[in-house]
Amino acid sequence: MLDPWRLRLLTLLESLGTVRAVAEAARLSPSNVSEQLAVLEREAGAELFERAGRRLRLTPAGAALARHARVILDQMGAAHEELAAFDAVEGGLAGRVRLGAFTSALNTFVLGAVRDLGRDHPRLRVTVWELDPAESVAALQRGECDVVVTADLGSGDAAIVPDVVYTVLATDEIMLVTAGPSRETVDLADFARHPWSVELPGTWTFDLVTTACRRAGFEPEIAGCFASYGPLLAHVEAGLSVTLLPELAVDPRYRVAARPVRDPMRRRITAAVRRSSAARPSVATVVESLRRAATCQSPSPPPDEARARP
Repeated sequence: MLDPWRLRLLTLLESLGTVRAVAEAARLSPSNVSEQLAVLEREAGAELFERAGRRLRLTPAGAALARHARVILDQMGAAHEELAAFDAVEGGLAGRVRLGAFTSALNTFVLGAVRDLGRDHPRLRVTVWELDPAESVAALQRGECDVVVTADLGSGDAAIVPDVVYTVLATDEIMLVTAGPSRETVDLADFARHPWSVELPGTWTFDLVTTACRRAGFEPEIAGCFASYGPLLAHVEAGLSVTLLPELAVDPRYRVAARPVRDPMRRRITAAVRRSSAARPSVATVVESLRRAATCQSPSPPPDEARARP
């Protein structure tokens, strides 16, 4: 028999790469993780791991079991939900969904969707995590979230991750954000000599600014680097920098101008789930609630035919 907890450790090892990282994620000691993985190998009756220096690497058999383990764990979650619905006197949807979303989505439509879910499905528990789009799909694959709201520039360049299902929620125009009242359309190249502000390296907005400026023919001079949108917008409001942000991220509390870019860019906002959990009633209900809330909030709701992609 294969133990579900040990299967969970196996999927973490595949995603995180080291026993130490698995131990931190699972709140265990590295020696305890190694011991549990050794037990799993005996349970499986196959060689799941091999040493690569000081690292533990999955064999082809280990990678195959990790792939099946994600499906098994999601199916167990679906079974628990169905049994909970049978057991409840009042019936209805029950379960727990871990939802990850980026800051501007949280501020505009995600929390409203969670509020509506709590009203319509009192026995459904939705736990919300703030996640940068650059981190969200990896967190989904590791099993840390069941649904993530993420974003890309909608150019077709974003990697399609196997075994992940995407539902398009909305599109959002990328704006040049400056101090002052002007809102006319601008060319990025005209701002080559301006200082720029960004979020921390590795975030989606950091990559957006650096990539867009390079495409416009210059390297941005970074005058401010921040962990969140609030200080970044305050920096712009003070006239110390300009930046690029999606329209939904431009907080009206700051006296800044969101100006369209002459060569327009749009980000595509999607809800992503593991394919093996997409049919879980709780997961499907959360995705549908997000879609309704985003359609009401977004300045550019998606056309029906673009609602999903494999």
